[in-house]
Amino acid sequence: MDIKTGKILVTGGASGMGRHFVLSLARDGADVAFCDLGADAVAAVESEAAARGLPGKVKGFVANVAKEEEVVSVVKDAAAALGGLNGIINNAGIIRDGLLVKVDKETGAVIKFPLAKWQQVLDVNLTGVFLGAREFAAYAIENKVKQGVIISISSISRHGNQGQGNYSAAKAAIVADTALWAAELARYGIRTGAIAPGFTRTPILEGMPPEALAKVCAPVPLKRIGEPEEMYLAVKFILENDYFTGRVIDVDGGLRLS
Repeated sequence: MDIKTGKILVTGGASGMGRHFVLSLARDGADVAFCDLGADAVAAVESEAAARGLPGKVKGFVANVAKEEEVVSVVKDAAAALGGLNGIINNAGIIRDGLLVKVDKETGAVIKFPLAKWQQVLDVNLTGVFLGAREFAAYAIENKVKQGVIISISSISRHGNQGQGNYSAAKAAIVADTALWAAELARYGIRTGAIAPGFTRTPILEGMPPEALAKVCAPVPLKRIGEPEEMYLAVKFILENDYFTGRVIDVDGGLRLS
């Protein structure tokens, strides 16, 4: 795919890596639609894109990727706004961390991880990816899109990270689905790919005290956190390389979780 002819939908595009993907795609000439939960945050990204005078069009929508009807609508609305779609980046995600069970140090009571927090992460991080992929694939097939690409954001935590049972499960499933969707959708000219970032500079990490951030970086062989642009370069590779499908790219500075 020539990125300059790309018409891409990015979920979770108003903050963090998603925001960087939106602005970088438009910088490189793609037309970009994106969605997020907050109207003010969506408007801010649109305004920034306009202020920069980026060559690609940028159009935002308010949508919750965990709600089927809203994903159905945003894919249709994005295609209408851009005059078509040939790619989606399933980026939206949340974190609700906690141990499966823990013992209260004062009372000795066993505290169980709440089902609601488990389900919230699965709804956004996995069901949201499923819905985005399904709706984009259906659109691409119905409209005979010649080169369609589904990119989903996994994580280094897919290998299992203590306190992230819900998040790790969702991110591991994304990699599995990326492989099987590649086999299912190749006949329609649709490719898939996943990116598994390590620790990346986002507002959450930037808000950490310096000593805490240093602790995060210590086990990383490259001794630093990743930059959003480095994650975007992996996105761009998948979009542009027409022989890439069904695989995950680890962009983690060589870190391994055990």
